Amino acid sequence: MRDTGEYLFTSESVSEGHPDKVADRISDTVLDAFLAADPYARVACETLVTTNRVVLAGETRGPETVTPELLTHLTRMAIRDIGYEQDGFHWAKADVAVHLHSQSSDIAQGVDSAGNKDEGAGDQGIMFGYACRETDTLMPAPLYYSHEILRTIRDLRKAGDLSVKGLLPDAKSQVTLRYVDGKPVGATSVVVSTQHEAGIDQGEIKRLLWPLVESLLPKGWMCPEDEFHVNPTGNFVIGGPDGDCGLTGRKIIVDTYGGASPHGGGAFSGKDPTKVDRSAAYACRYLAKNVVAAGLAERCTLQISYAIGVARPLSVYVDLQGTGKDIDETRLEKTLRDVMNLSPRGIREHLHLNRPIYVPTSAYGHFGREPDEAKGTFTWEKTDLVPALKSAFGR
Repeated sequence: MRDTGEYLFTSESVSEGHPDKVADRISDTVLDAFLAADPYARVACETLVTTNRVVLAGETRGPETVTPELLTHLTRMAIRDIGYEQDGFHWAKADVAVHLHSQSSDIAQGVDSAGNKDEGAGDQGIMFGYACRETDTLMPAPLYYSHEILRTIRDLRKAGDLSVKGLLPDAKSQVTLRYVDGKPVGATSVVVSTQHEAGIDQGEIKRLLWPLVESLLPKGWMCPEDEFHVNPTGNFVIGGPDGDCGLTGRKIIVDTYGGASPHGGGAFSGKDPTKVDRSAAYACRYLAKNVVAAGLAERCTLQISYAIGVARPLSVYVDLQGTGKDIDETRLEKTLRDVMNLSPRGIREHLHLNRPIYVPTSAYGHFGREPDEAKGTFTWEKTDLVPALKSAFGR
């Protein structure tokens, strides 16, 4: 983002009940089932959801105890947890078809370690990481607040809070912030579209959501009332997979940085950590966040590239966007390679990724979340490299 002048920047989020996020949730449910049975299972699961139908497809390599019947049951439990008991999409009534087959032997021989050959990347690709000082989580502010709005509505809905009575799982949000000289200073518009039961007055939904959104934004940031748009179409009763087909991996900008940073193009959900689309993107965020947390820069964009079957990254690129505090970016690139082994195996082991920790990532962003030591989730959000980075640059 620009460091001078005034401009507007917008990001969006979608709830766990959005059709694409339902698909992401199910794909990560499948992944966690395999990793719970075998930490070194291989999974690439894609999910399609539509009116009372779920289709799982992809490639796996893991224990036979993870049966189609088990995956069907876990799929239904995931849908029930999200909250779908509607005529057009019901956890107990939807048809679930499992079309998972064995991983290609051609891919396996490139990825597996053998003899003196280390584990290679599961595919070629470029991955990006980003961090900035706009929020305490070191995430871009428009995306952070978009997530917070929907996450809070979800929590209230599941708790049975009367302030969101009648609201249903499918929802979207969008926050536009005004920036002055590179810093956000307030919201110019907020959009919330939320599925609801029939017969609820749209004006009442807006009255309920106004204080909620205002409480989540910094004091004085709330947009003008005529720029607070709630269900702009006027009705949102038919929603979820009954209203729109959902597919795994279609919300990659929501999953990452809300458009504030480049994206390599690969989706995350349903992929085991040998797939660098996922694991290396987590490593990029981890490194970028530690650079900013160490006070080396106000913003950091990081890119890593890989080739299928090759263990070492082909390139590491750092851009501090002019905010580096007397930091040589070329030297920083070398330092990052020194403080973390960026081979697929090195990333998996450093961040402890071979565990069933992925369902919580499937909605409200993979980044900017709080690490949970007990559950082992979001390890890539830790800032434990800060001492090493400060020492390397005499800070």
